[in-house]
Amino acid sequence: MNSPLYLDYVDETQRTEPRGPEGESLSRNWKVLGWTSVALAGALVVGSISAYGYARYLDSGISRVPVDKGLLTQVPKLNEAVNILLLGSDSRKDGNAKYGRSLVGQEPRADTTILLHLSPGGRQAIGISFPRDLMVDVPACTKGDGSKSLPQTTMINSAFGTGGMMCTWNTVQRLTNIHIDHAVVVDFNGFKGVVNAVGGVEICLQEDVDDSKSGLKLKRGKHTVKGEQALAYVRARYGFKDGSDLNRVKRQQQFLGSLAKKALSRDVLSNPATLNALLRSLTKTVTVDENFTLNKMTDLASKLKGLTPSKVKFITVPYTAYAPDPNRVALRQPDADEFFSQIANDTEIEDPTKKKVTNVPAAQIQVRVLNGSGIGGAAARVGEALTAKGYQVLSVGNPRKNPPSTQILYGEGAEDAATTLATLIPGAKVVPSAKTTAGVVDLVLGPDWTGKLKTSLPKKLDGEVKATDNICKTA
Repeated sequence: MNSPLYLDYVDETQRTEPRGPEGESLSRNWKVLGWTSVALAGALVVGSISAYGYARYLDSGISRVPVDKGLLTQVPKLNEAVNILLLGSDSRKDGNAKYGRSLVGQEPRADTTILLHLSPGGRQAIGISFPRDLMVDVPACTKGDGSKSLPQTTMINSAFGTGGMMCTWNTVQRLTNIHIDHAVVVDFNGFKGVVNAVGGVEICLQEDVDDSKSGLKLKRGKHTVKGEQALAYVRARYGFKDGSDLNRVKRQQQFLGSLAKKALSRDVLSNPATLNALLRSLTKTVTVDENFTLNKMTDLASKLKGLTPSKVKFITVPYTAYAPDPNRVALRQPDADEFFSQIANDTEIEDPTKKKVTNVPAAQIQVRVLNGSGIGGAAARVGEALTAKGYQVLSVGNPRKNPPSTQILYGEGAEDAATTLATLIPGAKVVPSAKTTAGVVDLVLGPDWTGKLKTSLPKKLDGEVKATDNICKTA
């Protein structure tokens, strides 16, 4: 449990029916990431439908759910980033019944809970996974029959079964303190349809695989998988030499990255036939909140024009063992809250390939704090906080001209001091300044100032998966 990205889904402990043929216990072996693939692909490309005459027709096929208005103001929106809650439903209705007929009459649960964070201008897209056996506080929710459920501490995937999309939205928003803009739900059959629509997804096997339970039988090397074969790949376990959940989850994350790379490629986005096939598949299986209108989708697409596969990555929330039950997990604090704060403030999680910077001891950093935030007394409070951390605060005051955003200006010889200070300031831009005294750093608080210093997480979370990773590279 040391790694924040180790997804140990204890499926076997949740089985509600005897172990039957593999096809009849699909959701227990499916292990979440397939639905993430569907939802992510849809979220990344669905806005492009405005370019086609079928736009309105396609939009009319999407199911929509009324929004609990209180959720829209529950957590303030701090910036122009868009956060979309992606849920994979294990519903057995309609064509999904074959994946577990004994579960047809049961309330669906969310086999996948992902918060997709999209920075404006296509700067980054981060898919944040919540293990389905993560223990959380689920608030009182309105159930399908109109009655109210009682607040409870339970697994996060139970929120969907209790009160559907809105209950999960409420749960995740309270848990993370991140403003959620929209929600998307997909079901089982969407996975195969999307994979087929993009022409299959490339995978790479390090060994020959013959898994009788999942039906996967492939030779070592690269393959392009579709439909049922893709489904078998993401749920296979026992046919691999390392049959651990960790190995299976890693393969699923790599599949997700490969799908995102394919969905963002010119082969999909510039090919009307391929894109339309993808969108038609999505409209048959997707449910969204009523505010996620066609106009909102197209507006989102315009904001993501700069998004490339190199800017797409997948991270699991920091977690640890749940003390009352080792078969469950809980958020690992304070890491989780620090991570959620970075996401809420749209702070980029730095890549270790970036320029190495020497950290300077706080006692050696001279800083002046200037308040251009519009918040009375902000400079004084930040100055006190920095002094408490050992920084040399030379003065506090106001800038001659308010900046468009929070900045850290540094004089000659103070670049390392400025970048060290930046680890505490959410979203601050580090900029050299000829007007700043040599050896001194000016912290200028802008209108985006949140009022809180932050603590840095590791530059790259252990186990992070990027869409551009070499799929054949061994761990």
